[in-house]
Amino acid sequence: MSSAVVVGASGGIGRALVAALAAGGMNEPVFALSRAQLSQPEPVRSLSVDLTDEASIAAAAQAVGAAGPVGLVLVASGLLHGPDIAPEKAIRALDPAAMTRVFAVNAIGPALVAKHFLPLMPRAERSVFAALSARVGSIGDNRLGGWYAYRASKAALNQILRTLAVESARSHPGLIVVGLHPGTVRTALSHPFRPQPGAPGVFTPDASAAHLLRVVSGLQSRDSGQIFAWDGQPIPP
Repeated sequence: MSSAVVVGASGGIGRALVAALAAGGMNEPVFALSRAQLSQPEPVRSLSVDLTDEASIAAAAQAVGAAGPVGLVLVASGLLHGPDIAPEKAIRALDPAAMTRVFAVNAIGPALVAKHFLPLMPRAERSVFAALSARVGSIGDNRLGGWYAYRASKAALNQILRTLAVESARSHPGLIVVGLHPGTVRTALSHPFRPQPGAPGVFTPDASAAHLLRVVSGLQSRDSGQIFAWDGQPIPP
Protein backbone atom coordinates (compact mmCIF):
# COMPACT_ATOMS: atom_id res chain seq x y z
CA MET A 1 0.00 0.00 0.00
CA SER A 2 1.42 3.39 -0.99
CA SER A 3 1.19 6.52 1.13
CA ALA A 4 -0.75 9.72 0.48
CA VAL A 5 0.55 13.22 1.13
CA VAL A 6 -1.56 16.32 1.73
CA VAL A 7 0.34 19.61 1.68
CA GLY A 8 -1.53 22.44 3.37
CA ALA A 9 -3.16 20.07 5.84
CA SER A 10 -4.00 22.80 8.35
CA GLY A 11 -6.38 24.60 5.95
CA GLY A 12 -10.07 23.84 5.69
CA ILE A 13 -9.88 21.73 2.54
CA GLY A 14 -6.56 20.18 3.54
CA ARG A 15 -7.90 18.98 6.89
CA ALA A 16 -10.96 17.51 5.19
CA LEU A 17 -8.80 15.72 2.60
CA VAL A 18 -6.63 14.21 5.33
CA ALA A 19 -9.68 12.98 7.25
CA ALA A 20 -11.30 11.51 4.13
CA LEU A 21 -8.12 9.74 3.06
CA ALA A 22 -7.56 8.32 6.54
CA ALA A 23 -11.15 7.08 6.69
CA GLY A 24 -11.00 5.62 3.19
CA GLY A 25 -8.11 3.30 3.97
CA MET A 26 -6.78 3.22 0.41
CA ASN A 27 -3.47 4.84 1.35
CA GLU A 28 -1.40 4.23 4.45
CA PRO A 29 0.16 6.13 6.01
CA VAL A 30 -1.40 9.51 5.24
CA PHE A 31 1.05 12.35 5.70
CA ALA A 32 -0.37 15.72 6.78
CA LEU A 33 2.09 18.50 5.93
CA SER A 34 1.63 22.06 7.12
CA ARG A 35 3.49 24.93 8.75
CA ALA A 36 1.74 24.17 12.03
CA GLN A 37 2.43 20.53 12.86
CA LEU A 38 -0.95 19.26 14.08
CA SER A 39 -1.67 16.27 16.28
CA GLN A 40 -3.28 13.58 14.13
CA PRO A 41 -4.72 10.12 14.86
CA GLU A 42 -3.34 7.00 13.17
CA PRO A 43 -2.76 6.32 10.31
CA VAL A 44 -2.00 10.03 9.84
CA ARG A 45 1.52 11.33 10.40
CA SER A 46 2.01 15.05 10.80
CA LEU A 47 5.10 16.80 9.43
CA SER A 48 6.11 20.45 9.35
CA VAL A 49 6.67 22.16 5.99
CA ASP A 50 6.89 25.72 4.72
CA LEU A 51 6.17 26.11 1.00
CA THR A 52 8.38 29.20 0.88
CA ASP A 53 11.36 27.25 2.27
CA GLU A 54 12.76 24.62 -0.11
CA ALA A 55 14.91 23.06 2.62
CA SER A 56 11.80 22.25 4.67
CA ILE A 57 10.14 20.69 1.61
CA ALA A 58 13.22 18.56 0.95
CA ALA A 59 13.33 17.45 4.59
CA ALA A 60 9.64 16.50 4.54
CA ALA A 61 10.13 14.53 1.32
CA GLN A 62 13.02 12.63 2.89
CA ALA A 63 10.88 11.72 5.91
CA VAL A 64 7.95 10.66 3.72
CA GLY A 65 10.20 8.63 1.42
CA ALA A 66 11.47 6.58 4.36
CA ALA A 67 7.96 5.10 4.65
CA GLY A 68 7.92 3.77 1.09
CA PRO A 69 6.42 4.82 -2.26
CA VAL A 70 3.96 7.70 -2.54
CA GLY A 71 0.84 7.04 -4.58
CA LEU A 72 -0.93 10.37 -4.10
CA VAL A 73 0.22 13.94 -3.53
CA LEU A 74 -2.40 16.66 -3.00
CA VAL A 75 -1.21 20.24 -2.66
CA ALA A 76 -4.09 21.99 -0.91
CA SER A 77 -2.32 25.21 0.10
CA GLY A 78 -3.18 28.60 -1.30
CA LEU A 79 -3.00 32.34 -0.61
CA LEU A 80 -5.64 34.84 -1.66
CA HIS A 81 -5.58 37.43 1.12
CA GLY A 82 -3.87 38.19 4.40
CA PRO A 83 -1.99 40.96 6.16
CA ASP A 84 -1.12 43.53 3.49
CA ILE A 85 -2.49 41.21 0.77
CA ALA A 86 -5.87 41.60 -0.91
CA PRO A 87 -7.25 40.76 -4.36
CA GLU A 88 -6.77 43.79 -6.62
CA LYS A 89 -9.84 45.40 -8.16
CA ALA A 90 -7.71 47.42 -10.60
CA ILE A 91 -4.13 47.48 -11.84
CA ARG A 92 -3.39 50.60 -9.78
CA ALA A 93 -3.71 48.45 -6.64
CA LEU A 94 -0.94 46.07 -7.70
CA ASP A 95 1.69 45.65 -4.98
CA PRO A 96 4.87 43.85 -6.11
CA ALA A 97 5.68 42.58 -2.62
CA ALA A 98 2.21 41.11 -2.17
CA MET A 99 2.29 39.63 -5.66
CA THR A 100 5.64 37.98 -4.93
CA ARG A 101 4.22 36.40 -1.79
CA VAL A 102 1.14 35.11 -3.63
CA PHE A 103 3.30 33.57 -6.37
CA ALA A 104 5.61 32.01 -3.77
CA VAL A 105 2.73 30.12 -2.15
CA ASN A 106 0.45 29.42 -5.13
CA ALA A 107 2.92 28.63 -7.90
CA ILE A 108 6.53 28.25 -6.75
CA GLY A 109 5.64 26.23 -3.66
CA PRO A 110 3.73 23.49 -5.54
CA ALA A 111 6.54 23.37 -8.11
CA LEU A 112 9.05 22.71 -5.33
CA VAL A 113 6.79 20.02 -3.88
CA ALA A 114 6.80 18.36 -7.30
CA LYS A 115 10.59 18.67 -7.52
CA HIS A 116 11.16 16.80 -4.27
CA PHE A 117 8.22 14.38 -4.23
CA LEU A 118 8.24 13.20 -7.85
CA PRO A 119 11.24 10.90 -7.17
CA LEU A 120 9.18 9.16 -4.45
CA MET A 121 6.33 8.24 -6.81
CA PRO A 122 6.26 4.97 -8.75
CA ARG A 123 7.37 5.14 -12.36
CA ALA A 124 4.98 2.65 -13.95
CA GLU A 125 2.12 2.14 -11.49
CA ARG A 126 -0.80 4.57 -11.38
CA SER A 127 -0.20 7.54 -9.10
CA VAL A 128 -1.57 11.09 -8.92
CA PHE A 129 -0.01 14.49 -8.28
CA ALA A 130 -2.71 17.14 -7.91
CA ALA A 131 -2.73 20.74 -6.76
CA LEU A 132 -5.64 23.00 -5.95
CA SER A 133 -6.01 25.48 -8.78
CA ALA A 134 -8.94 27.83 -9.35
CA ARG A 135 -11.33 28.65 -12.15
CA VAL A 136 -10.14 32.26 -11.99
CA GLY A 137 -6.73 31.01 -13.11
CA SER A 138 -8.18 30.12 -16.51
CA ILE A 139 -7.09 32.65 -19.14
CA GLY A 140 -9.85 31.57 -21.50
CA ASP A 141 -12.52 31.88 -18.82
CA ASN A 142 -11.49 35.33 -17.56
CA ARG A 143 -14.48 37.60 -18.13
CA LEU A 144 -14.45 39.82 -15.04
CA GLY A 145 -10.82 40.89 -14.68
CA GLY A 146 -9.31 41.96 -11.38
CA TRP A 147 -7.50 39.74 -8.89
CA TYR A 148 -4.25 40.12 -10.83
CA ALA A 149 -1.86 38.34 -8.47
CA TYR A 150 -4.18 35.45 -7.61
CA ARG A 151 -5.31 34.88 -11.20
CA ALA A 152 -1.77 35.04 -12.54
CA SER A 153 -0.39 32.76 -9.82
CA LYS A 154 -2.99 30.11 -10.54
CA ALA A 155 -2.42 30.44 -14.30
CA ALA A 156 1.29 29.92 -13.60
CA LEU A 157 0.44 26.88 -11.48
CA ASN A 158 -1.61 25.46 -14.36
CA GLN A 159 1.36 25.83 -16.70
CA ILE A 160 3.68 24.21 -14.14
CA LEU A 161 1.31 21.25 -13.85
CA ARG A 162 1.04 20.94 -17.63
CA THR A 163 4.81 21.04 -18.00
CA LEU A 164 5.23 18.44 -15.24
CA ALA A 165 2.72 16.22 -17.02
CA VAL A 166 4.76 16.39 -20.23
CA GLU A 167 8.00 15.54 -18.42
CA SER A 168 6.55 12.81 -16.23
CA ALA A 169 4.96 11.09 -19.24
CA ARG A 170 8.53 10.14 -20.12
CA SER A 171 9.98 9.47 -16.66
CA HIS A 172 6.85 8.30 -14.78
CA PRO A 173 4.36 7.00 -17.35
CA GLY A 174 1.96 5.88 -14.62
CA LEU A 175 1.72 9.35 -13.07
CA ILE A 176 -1.31 11.57 -13.64
CA VAL A 177 -0.78 15.30 -13.00
CA VAL A 178 -3.81 17.58 -12.67
CA GLY A 179 -5.08 20.81 -11.22
CA LEU A 180 -8.32 20.75 -9.23
CA HIS A 181 -10.83 23.55 -8.76
CA PRO A 182 -12.65 22.88 -5.46
CA GLY A 183 -15.55 25.26 -6.04
CA THR A 184 -16.51 27.86 -3.47
CA VAL A 185 -15.79 26.34 -0.08
CA ARG A 186 -16.57 27.66 3.38
CA THR A 187 -12.98 28.25 4.47
CA ALA A 188 -10.98 31.21 5.74
CA LEU A 189 -9.53 31.73 2.25
CA SER A 190 -12.92 32.36 0.65
CA HIS A 191 -14.74 33.90 3.61
CA PRO A 192 -14.61 37.60 2.58
CA PHE A 193 -15.62 36.85 -1.02
CA ARG A 194 -18.13 34.02 -1.03
CA PRO A 195 -21.94 34.33 -1.25
CA GLN A 196 -24.08 34.44 1.85
CA PRO A 197 -24.61 31.17 3.78
CA GLY A 198 -27.15 28.95 2.08
CA ALA A 199 -26.33 30.17 -1.41
CA PRO A 200 -26.18 27.39 -4.03
CA GLY A 201 -22.77 26.12 -5.08
CA VAL A 202 -21.05 26.78 -1.73
CA PHE A 203 -19.61 23.63 -0.15
CA THR A 204 -18.44 22.62 3.27
CA PRO A 205 -14.79 21.46 3.34
CA ASP A 206 -15.93 17.86 3.84
CA ALA A 207 -18.22 18.01 0.81
CA SER A 208 -15.53 19.63 -1.31
CA ALA A 209 -12.98 16.99 -0.27
CA ALA A 210 -15.41 14.22 -1.21
CA HIS A 211 -15.96 15.78 -4.64
CA LEU A 212 -12.23 16.20 -5.23
CA LEU A 213 -11.33 12.66 -4.21
CA ARG A 214 -14.09 11.35 -6.44
CA VAL A 215 -12.51 13.21 -9.36
CA VAL A 216 -9.06 11.90 -8.43
CA SER A 217 -10.28 8.30 -8.26
CA GLY A 218 -11.71 8.55 -11.77
CA LEU A 219 -8.67 10.07 -13.47
CA GLN A 220 -7.10 8.29 -16.40
CA SER A 221 -3.75 8.69 -18.13
CA ARG A 222 -5.24 10.86 -20.86
CA ASP A 223 -6.32 13.40 -18.22
CA SER A 224 -2.77 14.27 -17.20
CA GLY A 225 -1.94 17.94 -17.64
CA GLN A 226 -5.54 19.15 -17.43
CA ILE A 227 -7.48 21.19 -14.88
CA PHE A 228 -10.75 19.79 -13.54
CA ALA A 229 -13.54 21.33 -11.50
CA TRP A 230 -15.06 19.63 -8.46
CA ASP A 231 -17.70 18.00 -10.67
CA GLY A 232 -15.15 16.44 -13.01
CA GLN A 233 -15.69 18.94 -15.82
CA PRO A 234 -12.51 20.21 -17.50
CA ILE A 235 -11.62 23.89 -17.20
CA PRO A 236 -9.98 25.62 -20.20
CA PRO A 237 -6.40 26.85 -19.75
